[in-house]
Amino acid sequence: MPRRISRNPLAALLLAVLLAVLGAACSGPDRSVSSDCPDDAPTCPASGSSASPGTGPPTAAGSASGAPAAETACASPRDCGFPDAGTTGPRIALTPHETGYMAVRTDGLVIRGWDITGSLDIYANDVTVIDTKITSDNWWGINLRPGFSGLRVLHSTITAVPGKGPDNGGVDYAVSNMGGSSIEVGWCDVSVFGDALSMGQGDLHDNYVHDIVPFVNLGGEWQHTNAVISGGGNTGHLIIRHNTLLNATSVQQGASGSIGLFADNGVVRNVTVDNNWIAGGAYALYGGSTGATEIKVTDNVFSTQYHPSSGGYGVVAHWNHSGAGNVWRNNRMSDGRPIQPEPAS
Repeated sequence: MPRRISRNPLAALLLAVLLAVLGAACSGPDRSVSSDCPDDAPTCPASGSSASPGTGPPTAAGSASGAPAAETACASPRDCGFPDAGTTGPRIALTPHETGYMAVRTDGLVIRGWDITGSLDIYANDVTVIDTKITSDNWWGINLRPGFSGLRVLHSTITAVPGKGPDNGGVDYAVSNMGGSSIEVGWCDVSVFGDALSMGQGDLHDNYVHDIVPFVNLGGEWQHTNAVISGGGNTGHLIIRHNTLLNATSVQQGASGSIGLFADNGVVRNVTVDNNWIAGGAYALYGGSTGATEIKVTDNVFSTQYHPSSGGYGVVAHWNHSGAGNVWRNNRMSDGRPIQPEPAS
């Protein structure tokens, strides 16, 4: 005998209410991030972030499907879950601070909620700059001096005033690492600087680097511009993971790379370039050249938004095919086409 279904309207209403209550109980609490982030919570991620500081590297699930972003054709960084203005920068209201050049000499200092007109020169250990904006007219926005360690720059905007910098009006570095220790830069919105993130060792993740401004430097030449640059000779590990790195500068105005790994100061070694959106430059990626070892380039999307080949001249130059530990895997154009570096000449 078929089961009877009640058609009593009141019973149906009560059943609907009961199911709604049970559904809410099973779904658990709302886990979206509050706009109020506690003062003692530097690990509180912004909405859309892929990880929190100190929890290890973000996953490669850069698309809504859960597959690595490099396996999916994308029209824009946001389409594949890469950082943009909506997932980077400060999460709280800021208070203006006209600091000018500021030397930081206090270990463990936390700078949070500042809207800085000036620059920070770090002569201290374990300094954290978080939920802050820096507008610089110096050589850098933030600089770590040799002999100091533990600098973290999180959820901040770092920009500059074009034409007001010391390099013939240009401004060179958003975050500069002069020493041999690692810097963490995460969830930051970075613009204007010629060589935005400059370091041989560090953990650069979930950042949005864009709108680099070209300039003629004090030497009378177009400054070579890069979203991320390493000069080689590094002693630690440089991790570049899940960033949007854009260099729209034309080749005629000094474009170098979106990621420039150069052997200017010694051999390039121990660099991970994983799951980034990369676009622009003369070549989108300079791979370290002869002698480079342990360079791992995996799961990246090379975008055609500025040039058909991602960079003005191509995707990658100076890739050392024979270097020990060098890996090139699952890197694709933004339309989904796989990329392989050209054989060494």
